[in-house]
Amino acid sequence: MENNRNMWLFMGISAGIILLFWVVLPRFFPTYFTSPEMMSSNPPPASNGGAGTNGQPAAPAVPAAVEFKARPEALSADPRIVINSDRLMGSISLVGGRVDDLTLANYRETVEPNSPQIVLLNPPGTKNAYYADFGWLADDGSKLKLPGPDTRWTATNETLTPDHPVILTWDNGEGLTFTRSFQLDRNFMFTVTDSVKNTGSASIQIYPYGRIRRVGTPLSTGSLYLHEGPLGVFNGTLHDSDSYSSVKKAPVDYASTGGWLGITDKYWLVALAPDQAMAIKATFEHQTENAEDVYLTKFISANAVALAAGASTSVTTHLFAGAKEVHLLADYRDKLGLPLFDRAVDFGTYFYILTKPMFYVLDFFYRIIGNFGLAILALTICVRLLLFPLANKSFRAMNKMKKLTPLMTELRERYKDDKQKLNQGMMELYKREKVNPAAGCLPIFVQIPVFICLYKTLFVTIEMRHAPFFGWIKDLSERDPTTWINGFGLFPWHLPPELAHIPVVGGILAAVTGLGVWPILMGITMFLQQKMNPPPPDPMQAKLFMLLPIIFTFTLSQFPAGLVIYWSWNNLLSISQQRMLMWRMNRQP
Repeated sequence: MENNRNMWLFMGISAGIILLFWVVLPRFFPTYFTSPEMMSSNPPPASNGGAGTNGQPAAPAVPAAVEFKARPEALSADPRIVINSDRLMGSISLVGGRVDDLTLANYRETVEPNSPQIVLLNPPGTKNAYYADFGWLADDGSKLKLPGPDTRWTATNETLTPDHPVILTWDNGEGLTFTRSFQLDRNFMFTVTDSVKNTGSASIQIYPYGRIRRVGTPLSTGSLYLHEGPLGVFNGTLHDSDSYSSVKKAPVDYASTGGWLGITDKYWLVALAPDQAMAIKATFEHQTENAEDVYLTKFISANAVALAAGASTSVTTHLFAGAKEVHLLADYRDKLGLPLFDRAVDFGTYFYILTKPMFYVLDFFYRIIGNFGLAILALTICVRLLLFPLANKSFRAMNKMKKLTPLMTELRERYKDDKQKLNQGMMELYKREKVNPAAGCLPIFVQIPVFICLYKTLFVTIEMRHAPFFGWIKDLSERDPTTWINGFGLFPWHLPPELAHIPVVGGILAAVTGLGVWPILMGITMFLQQKMNPPPPDPMQAKLFMLLPIIFTFTLSQFPAGLVIYWSWNNLLSISQQRMLMWRMNRQP
């Protein structure tokens, strides 16, 4: 009867582990499949821009039955100012005066050196339109003629570089002259200054605004472990819970003084930061145009700018459009006074105090060694040194347990029909020999937060994207590309993405077909480490523990290679430490 109960218990625990790793965790830890769509982090979507009445900038007119233009055709339709820097390439449209064409010069879609560069922004009229525009709004019912999405500006020169700003001008013919200045630093930050001069005879009231528009719901990781979509900081508080789906249900409004807002992808960010002394009304909003989803993040000044006859005014907005590099975002936070700007990298809420320091440790080692894979190995050594006293205590307890195995076997034989006396005898044995049977599990539980934080760091930081190790590992943030199904890298075959994304079945197929070299090495080291530990007294539990290396091997095959390398190296260090301790204990009388 007890054997049957243990068997059912064993089967239940095994099923629970499989359910946890192949059904529950994929919602937080997305499976790593290689497909053209997923390998390109280029956000597929947004469109149109302009000016209108208070709170509602107009969009460029689009025919009812729209045909999307190819990107080159859309770019050639309007006169443009060329953007040229070491990190950004693209153009500013003189029609509307918007930033709607940006390519990241230093980032490519895949690890292949000749793969396409990341295209971040696209002009209106294209299917993946995504851009930022700026301007002025008037009160409802006002007859003021303000620059809009179809306004043709005049430029002072033809190229914007970090050393040469560009100034656009437009006269409304009714006493108002508008000027828009673009400056670009040597990274990803634009400084946009909008000025108005009132040469008329009457005073006016206008409101500055900024807006980001994106057409279509972009392809995302689908992970609950990462925020993608609208986000912003208002009154010093980060708001990153507004997803694309939640914005679809209802607009979200915020009131703030200063702050910033935008749309984030896993690695890329497009964000607007108004004057930090300006009171603003910010909105995350969804619209539908020509059966396409349109997402907007926008701000408008909460107070009108009163402009008397003969007076002039100006407002400055910063536009960030580029890669979410941790040090760069922190630098903008400090130099421009943008609150929590570095939190655009989703290091998490609960583990933030561990995850971000872990990144800085990895980055420190990387700057010394020059390889993030070796930096992970160095980090593992640091973790092992910190846990050395705890691990030593645990190994001592396990070695004592191993020596007590014959006595425990004798007790089980003696009291095999009396469970109460068996438990009492076990407790007396543990007490007499001063052994804590749970001590061996403590280092494992302590390392769980380290495991999660390292995964988070590998998953969200662009510094880890396409970071190579040695040999076939070209990207530590992706899974080991070698699998038994492709001859461990000899044949170019992968699980089709359409199969990979089938719930439950896709995860099992990926685990079975995606077993690579590093996961196998990790499983071997885990098995060797387990053989050094005393087996559980219950035979069923012993069988369950023997299955764990196999389960973890298949499960971790879907995780980033950097995480598998960390786990393998950690197992080797544990084996070495335990062997040394066993040698010392065996020498003692």
